[in-house]
Amino acid sequence: MSAEQPGKLIVITGPSGVGKGTLIKLLLQRHPQLRLSTSATTRLPRPGETDGVEYYFLNQQDFETAIANQELLEWAEYAGDYYGTPKAQVFQQLESGNSVLLEIELAGARAIAKIFPDAIRIFILPPSIAKLEQRIRTRGANSEESIANRLAIAQQEIAASDEFEFKIVNNDLEKAIASLETIIFRA
Repeated sequence: MSAEQPGKLIVITGPSGVGKGTLIKLLLQRHPQLRLSTSATTRLPRPGETDGVEYYFLNQQDFETAIANQELLEWAEYAGDYYGTPKAQVFQQLESGNSVLLEIELAGARAIAKIFPDAIRIFILPPSIAKLEQRIRTRGANSEESIANRLAIAQQEIAASDEFEFKIVNNDLEKAIASLETIIFRA
């Protein structure tokens, strides 16, 4: 892609624990020309997460200031925390001709669809709710209440998957990556 041609905006969403982060990490390793937009959140960092790498970790007041100053492309509240996409970095990457991946929640994906109707929108599905629960529990970072809340939200999100042009079941990592590559790099 040349600087004269704007990059593609690629929205990847799906329920918590479905493996979006793993898929995106592999995609970026295989295709370094892709750029990942770093989201902002008010949730606490998980072990091993670094501010400015996985997320920009903000307190609630700073996040609300970013909302008020219209510094976010989209934002949503999920499971008691705010998540959002800083606007400036996305526009800068797209204008430079880079394709940008957004890993965002359903509400954010819906907001992006209104702003960027040509965005490639991909919904990642779990093989089953039981498998999704197992993945969420394996993280070890969630209380029983949080797990129950995430599963209830996941069922609502899965019900909305038909809103997306593309759906991928993350049952086999290599097959899911191959499907993502086909969608993103199709002619």
